[in-house]
Amino acid sequence: MGKTLTKADIVDSIYEKSDRNRAEVKAQVESLLEIMKQSVKKDHALLVSGFGKFEAYDKRARKGRNPQTNQSITLPPRKVVVFRLSRKFRAELNPQ
Repeated sequence: MGKTLTKADIVDSIYEKSDRNRAEVKAQVESLLEIMKQSVKKDHALLVSGFGKFEAYDKRARKGRNPQTNQSITLPPRKVVVFRLSRKFRAELNPQ
C-alpha cells in the first residue's frame, strides 16, 4: 500500500509548480475543496470530467445489532457519499 496523499501534499505540489506563495496556494486548495463539499451537499452530485463522479444519497433507517451486547437497535437514516470512476480514468488504471 502506498503513501496517502494529504491536503498538505497537494498544497506542496502546487506550490512547487507555481510562482505563488504557500499561503495563497493553501487558500486556493481550501476554496476548491469547499466548493466541492457545497456541491455534494446541495446538488447531491459532483462530476469531474476524466476523473469521476461523487454522489450523495439518503440511506433509510435500518435494523442493526450492537456487537458488544448483541442487542437489536435501529440505525437512523443518513446520507452516504460514493465515488464512481470515469470510464477514461478506469481505463488508465486497468490497461488492457
